[in-house]
Amino acid sequence: MVLEVAILDIKKGQSVAFEKNFEKAKGIIASQKGFVSHELKKCVEKEDKYLLLVHWETIEDHEVGFRKSKEYQNWKALLHHFYQPFPTVEHYV
Repeated sequence: MVLEVAILDIKKGQSVAFEKNFEKAKGIIASQKGFVSHELKKCVEKEDKYLLLVHWETIEDHEVGFRKSKEYQNWKALLHHFYQPFPTVEHYV
């Protein structure tokens, strides 16, 4: 199993809208081959900061399967405009 870790810095004052869109987007990622589970954690110290943890069966399920899927375009449309700066995504085993 692989753990995807992304620290999400959201544009100031956009957290409520981001959370609303994430509620829609989480169904997209959960439907992907190799998806195991996810957690979205809100930072206590910084209002517009989140930690996204996604467990995948393999790194390819994330990097190739999800990111090259048409569903990823929907995920991107719902969430990517909230990020400032764009998050660094890392994988851990």
